[in-house]
Amino acid sequence: MNKYKLKLRKLMGNEKGLTLVELLAVIVILGIIAAIAIPAIGGIISNAQDDAKQANEDLLINAARLMVASQDNEKASYTDKELADKGYLEAELKGYKGTVTINEDNGKYTYKVDLEEKSDDEDEEG
Repeated sequence: MNKYKLKLRKLMGNEKGLTLVELLAVIVILGIIAAIAIPAIGGIISNAQDDAKQANEDLLINAARLMVASQDNEKASYTDKELADKGYLEAELKGYKGTVTINEDNGKYTYKVDLEEKSDDEDEEG
Protein backbone atom coordinates (compact mmCIF):
# COMPACT_ATOMS: atom_id res chain seq x y z
CA MET A 1 0.00 0.00 0.00
CA ASN A 2 2.81 2.39 0.87
CA LYS A 3 4.29 1.82 -2.56
CA TYR A 4 1.23 3.32 -4.25
CA LYS A 5 1.17 6.29 -1.91
CA LEU A 6 4.78 7.08 -2.68
CA LYS A 7 4.17 6.94 -6.45
CA LEU A 8 1.13 9.17 -6.09
CA ARG A 9 3.11 11.68 -4.01
CA LYS A 10 5.86 11.78 -6.61
CA LEU A 11 3.36 12.43 -9.40
CA MET A 12 1.51 15.11 -7.45
CA GLY A 13 4.51 16.58 -5.71
CA ASN A 14 5.06 19.40 -8.23
CA GLU A 15 1.41 20.37 -8.58
CA LYS A 16 0.49 23.61 -6.79
CA GLY A 17 -2.73 25.60 -7.13
CA LEU A 18 -5.74 24.97 -9.34
CA THR A 19 -5.84 23.77 -12.91
CA LEU A 20 -7.63 25.87 -15.51
CA VAL A 21 -10.54 23.43 -15.64
CA GLU A 22 -11.01 23.58 -11.87
CA LEU A 23 -10.90 27.36 -11.95
CA LEU A 24 -13.51 27.49 -14.73
CA ALA A 25 -15.75 25.10 -12.80
CA VAL A 26 -15.62 27.38 -9.75
CA ILE A 27 -16.43 30.44 -11.89
CA VAL A 28 -19.41 28.68 -13.49
CA ILE A 29 -20.75 27.63 -10.09
CA LEU A 30 -20.42 31.17 -8.73
CA GLY A 31 -22.20 32.50 -11.84
CA ILE A 32 -25.11 30.12 -11.29
CA ILE A 33 -25.38 31.13 -7.64
CA ALA A 34 -25.36 34.83 -8.60
CA ALA A 35 -28.02 34.25 -11.29
CA ILE A 36 -30.30 32.74 -8.65
CA ALA A 37 -29.56 35.16 -5.81
CA ILE A 38 -29.77 38.55 -7.55
CA PRO A 39 -33.44 38.30 -8.69
CA ALA A 40 -34.42 36.91 -5.29
CA ILE A 41 -32.84 39.89 -3.51
CA GLY A 42 -34.61 42.27 -5.91
CA GLY A 43 -37.93 40.64 -5.01
CA ILE A 44 -37.24 41.01 -1.30
CA ILE A 45 -36.48 44.72 -1.73
CA SER A 46 -39.63 45.26 -3.80
CA ASN A 47 -41.78 43.49 -1.18
CA ALA A 48 -40.26 45.59 1.59
CA GLN A 49 -41.05 48.81 -0.29
CA ASP A 50 -44.65 47.68 -0.85
CA ASP A 51 -44.99 46.81 2.84
CA ALA A 52 -43.58 50.20 3.85
CA LYS A 53 -46.09 51.98 1.63
CA GLN A 54 -48.97 49.95 3.09
CA ALA A 55 -47.77 50.73 6.63
CA ASN A 56 -47.68 54.46 5.83
CA GLU A 57 -51.23 54.30 4.44
CA ASP A 58 -52.41 52.56 7.62
CA LEU A 59 -50.60 55.17 9.71
CA LEU A 60 -52.37 58.05 7.94
CA ILE A 61 -55.77 56.38 8.28
CA ASN A 62 -55.25 55.78 12.00
CA ALA A 63 -54.13 59.39 12.53
CA ALA A 64 -57.25 60.61 10.71
CA ARG A 65 -59.43 58.31 12.83
CA LEU A 66 -57.90 59.79 15.99
CA MET A 67 -58.63 63.27 14.72
CA VAL A 68 -62.26 62.38 13.93
CA ALA A 69 -62.67 60.71 17.32
CA SER A 70 -61.40 63.84 19.06
CA GLN A 71 -63.72 65.97 16.87
CA ASP A 72 -60.79 68.03 15.65
CA ASN A 73 -61.49 67.69 11.92
CA GLU A 74 -62.36 70.99 10.28
CA LYS A 75 -61.96 69.98 6.65
CA ALA A 76 -62.23 66.88 4.48
CA SER A 77 -58.58 66.39 3.51
CA TYR A 78 -55.31 66.51 5.43
CA THR A 79 -51.66 66.03 4.49
CA ASP A 80 -49.21 64.09 6.63
CA LYS A 81 -47.58 67.43 7.53
CA GLU A 82 -50.89 68.83 8.81
CA LEU A 83 -51.53 65.66 10.85
CA ALA A 84 -48.04 65.93 12.34
CA ASP A 85 -48.51 69.64 13.13
CA LYS A 86 -51.77 68.85 14.95
CA GLY A 87 -50.04 66.10 16.94
CA TYR A 88 -51.76 63.07 15.40
CA LEU A 89 -48.49 61.85 13.85
CA GLU A 90 -45.09 61.98 15.52
CA ALA A 91 -43.54 63.42 12.37
CA GLU A 92 -44.10 63.75 8.64
CA LEU A 93 -43.73 60.58 6.62
CA LYS A 94 -40.19 59.83 5.43
CA GLY A 95 -39.86 59.22 1.71
CA TYR A 96 -43.55 59.83 1.00
CA LYS A 97 -45.98 62.70 0.97
CA GLY A 98 -49.46 61.62 1.83
CA THR A 99 -52.97 62.98 1.89
CA VAL A 100 -55.92 61.39 3.64
CA THR A 101 -59.45 62.30 2.60
CA ILE A 102 -62.25 61.87 5.13
CA ASN A 103 -65.82 61.33 3.94
CA GLU A 104 -68.83 61.22 6.24
CA ASP A 105 -72.17 59.71 5.33
CA ASN A 106 -74.79 59.61 8.09
CA GLY A 107 -72.18 59.31 10.83
CA LYS A 108 -70.18 56.65 8.99
CA TYR A 109 -66.67 57.71 8.03
CA THR A 110 -64.56 56.43 5.15
CA TYR A 111 -60.91 57.24 4.57
CA LYS A 112 -58.99 57.40 1.31
CA VAL A 113 -55.20 57.77 1.20
CA ASP A 114 -53.06 59.08 -1.64
CA LEU A 115 -49.33 58.46 -1.23
CA GLU A 116 -46.61 59.72 -3.53
CA GLU A 117 -42.90 59.17 -3.25
CA LYS A 118 -41.01 62.34 -2.42
CA SER A 119 -38.31 63.44 -4.80
CA ASP A 120 -34.80 63.76 -3.34
CA ASP A 121 -35.18 67.57 -3.23
CA GLU A 122 -38.43 67.38 -1.28
CA ASP A 123 -36.98 64.82 1.12
CA GLU A 124 -34.02 67.10 1.97
CA GLU A 125 -36.32 70.05 2.63
CA GLY A 126 -38.73 68.16 4.90
